[in-house]
Amino acid sequence: MTSLPDCFCPVDGTRVPGGSLAWCCPVCRGPLDLDFAPTPAPLKSLTGRVNSLWRYAECLPLAAPSVSLGEGRTPLVPLRDGISAKLDFLMPTLSFKDRGAVLLAELALRLEPRQVLADSSGNAGTAIAAYCARASLPCTVYVPEGTSPKKLEQIEAHGARLRVVEGDREATARAAREDADEPGTFYASHVFNPYFLHGTKTYVHELWEDLGGRLPDVIVVPVGNGTLLLGAALAVAELYAAGLVDRRPALYAVQSAAVAPLALAWSKDADDLVGVTPMAPTFAEGIAIPAPPRARQILRAVRDSGGTFLTVTEDQIRHAQADLASRGLYVESTGVACWAAVREGALGERSAVVPLCGAGLKTGPARG
Repeated sequence: MTSLPDCFCPVDGTRVPGGSLAWCCPVCRGPLDLDFAPTPAPLKSLTGRVNSLWRYAECLPLAAPSVSLGEGRTPLVPLRDGISAKLDFLMPTLSFKDRGAVLLAELALRLEPRQVLADSSGNAGTAIAAYCARASLPCTVYVPEGTSPKKLEQIEAHGARLRVVEGDREATARAAREDADEPGTFYASHVFNPYFLHGTKTYVHELWEDLGGRLPDVIVVPVGNGTLLLGAALAVAELYAAGLVDRRPALYAVQSAAVAPLALAWSKDADDLVGVTPMAPTFAEGIAIPAPPRARQILRAVRDSGGTFLTVTEDQIRHAQADLASRGLYVESTGVACWAAVREGALGERSAVVPLCGAGLKTGPARG
């Protein structure tokens, strides 16, 4: 087996050897980062490569995929006034989480665990279940009660064992982490495992390629646990360090006004979460995370980019979903949050890309 890069804790610097089943820092129990600083290939060298996210092989910590479903290379289509949408709901499991899930499944194959365990509000669990099925790995997915029935149906269809946890998304995460230390368990956490971020960063590598070697003024991303935003920050740093872009776009992070711990911290100019954010009902269930473990990293990434946080109301989400549907794009209620935040002119004259992260069939229309 090819040697794997070490992980390290971004808080206290503790190192975890590559190839370990450890899923968090053994000292502070926080998420890990990957000791991996690749150099992207120049634009002209991408011609003729495989038409999936694996075309960016130089930037991925794993090579020679065996479980790929052709994920990545989703279309970029204009919406209006310099704003385009990237249709990540056209992934194999109908959400952007496939970008990170395929990396986790590939890693699990190399580590040969007894079982794979994941927790999710739906889309990440679905993606992990699908790629574990592809890899013939036994998988259990923990989800909170109230998760969309269509998402539960999809997880079970892939053969994963489903465990519905009483309580909210945070209760589900706690239950999964309690079991994650069982011997032979690979915790396929899209929050704690840094390989997931190195999968989601391909979103921005694709933007860069599709825009002919440049990036928009603003990259707008929905933020719950921040996996797409932190992946975007990784990709921007890689492209900038390699001299492949001459400026860094601003990262605009979007949260539901109903559950917005990061936007609250931002408004107070804090470096970490402030107080306790209660869970509340929202159409944007996929980003309703009261206490994201990577909060400090998310806030720093937005600040370093010159970006900001935006919040959207339930009415804005509902109207944005209907508006996108009228344009031929049926997107789940969480996935429309970015369009809800910018469709009425919040960006001025700046160019931007918004991700449409999940298919509308996963949740149906936002009503109420």
